[in-house]
Amino acid sequence: MAQKPSIPKGTRDFSPAEMMRRNYIFDTVRSVFRTFGYAPLETPAMEQLTTLLGKYGDEGDKLLFKILDSGDYAAGLSEAELRQAAKICEKGLRYDLTVPFARYVVQHRGELTLPFKRYQIQPVWRADRPQKGRYREFYQCDVDVVGSRSLLHEVELVDIVARVFAALGIRVTLKMNNRKILYGIAETIGHADKMIEITVAIDKLEKIGLENVRAELLERGLDKAAFDRLRPILELEGDNERKLDLLAGAIGASETGMKGVEEMRTILGYVARLGIDLPVELDLSLARGLNYYTGAIFEVKALDYAIGSICGGGRYDDLTGIFGMPDTSGVGISFGADRIYDVMTGLGLFPAELDCATRVLFANLGAEEEFASMRLLRALRDAGIAAEIYPDRAKMKKQMEYADRRGIPFVALVGSDELARGCVTLRDMRTGEQVEVAGEELAARLGR
Repeated sequence: MAQKPSIPKGTRDFSPAEMMRRNYIFDTVRSVFRTFGYAPLETPAMEQLTTLLGKYGDEGDKLLFKILDSGDYAAGLSEAELRQAAKICEKGLRYDLTVPFARYVVQHRGELTLPFKRYQIQPVWRADRPQKGRYREFYQCDVDVVGSRSLLHEVELVDIVARVFAALGIRVTLKMNNRKILYGIAETIGHADKMIEITVAIDKLEKIGLENVRAELLERGLDKAAFDRLRPILELEGDNERKLDLLAGAIGASETGMKGVEEMRTILGYVARLGIDLPVELDLSLARGLNYYTGAIFEVKALDYAIGSICGGGRYDDLTGIFGMPDTSGVGISFGADRIYDVMTGLGLFPAELDCATRVLFANLGAEEEFASMRLLRALRDAGIAAEIYPDRAKMKKQMEYADRRGIPFVALVGSDELARGCVTLRDMRTGEQVEVAGEELAARLGR
C-alpha cells in the first residue's frame, strides 16, 4: 500500500502563488534594511547545542529542537536504547537568528569592523504547540547592529519599523519598554532577586489578566505586599511623558531603573522630534521573556487584525560575553514574516499582480507562428516582462483554459493574419476585450 504523503505538524508547503506573496514581503523588508546600511548574512540551520542552551530562559530551552549526532547513529539499537539515544545530541535547530548572530560576531571578530550592521532572512524552529499564527518552522527577518551602545540605533529601528509597515500597508502600533526599568521595578518592590520571575509573569498580562499574573507571582515566591507595590506601577496611565514622570517618582531610588527611564526619554524624544509616523506606546507590562535583553525592548502589534506580535526585539549588552567577547553591546529587531503574511492575507493587502508569475501567454498556432511568437517573447523578456508560450499546438479552447486556470491576465495571438500585418492580437482574459497591437509596441502595452 502506498504511503500517504504528509508533512510535520506546524510546518507548511508554499505554493507558487504563496511564494510570490512571501517574496514580496522579503523584498520589501530587505529594501528598507539596505537603505539603513545593513548588509546580508546567513548562518547554518544547525548550531552547537551549547550555543543555544541557556540563552532563552527555561521556557525557551524546552522549545529547542535537538538533533542526533548522525543519521545512522541509532542503527541497530533497541527501542530502549533509542529512547536513551534521543537524549544524546550535540546540535540543535536554531531558535532565533540573534544568538547565531552573536556567535558569528565572536567567531569572526578579527574580520569585522564595529559597529557591525547585518540583516538576516532565514527560517527558525521551535518545538511549540501549533496553532493559528504559531508555527514550528517559520521565517524571521532580523536586523541588528553590534559594537555600539548609542541610542541612535534604537531610534533608527523605530524608523525601520515605520517604513516597513508603511510600505506593506499595515497599520501598527509599536510598544516599548526597557529592561532596566523592569529591574528598577523589581528592586523597588524588594525582589530584585526575582527579576526573571517577575518579567516572565507580567509579560503575560495582556493574555491572562492582572489577577492571574498576581496568582503566578505569588506562586513563584512574591509576597502580597510586594505585589501591592507592583500593581499601581503596572496600572500607570497617560501619554508616554506622563508615564515616565510617574515612573520616575515610583522607582527613583533605583539607579538602574532611572537609567532606563532616561534612555526611554532620549529614544522617544528623538522619535517625536524627527516626526516618525508611527504610534509608539510605553507599555510597562512589556517584558519579552528572553534573558539576554538588557535595555530597550520593542513589540509591534497590527491594529486591524487579531494576531500576536508581528515584530519584536531589543538591546542586549551581554550576549557576546557568553562566547568570550565581553562588553560588546548590540540591539536588533525581528520581523515575523509568517504572521505578517497572515495579516496581509486577512486584510487583502497584497498587490493583485502578485497572483500570477506570468503577464502574457502566447498561443501556439503553427510552426511559423510559433517562431514569430518566440522572437516576440525574447523582446518582452528583455524588457523585464514575464512571458511564455503554450508548448504544444493544441486546440485554442485548451490553451485559453490553461491561461485562465493559471490566472494569466493576457493571451497573445499570432496567427497567419497577424504574421502578414506584423502585429499581435492581445486578449484581456479578465474583460474578454481584444485589441490589435504592433509587435514593437507590445512591451509598452503590457508594461502599463
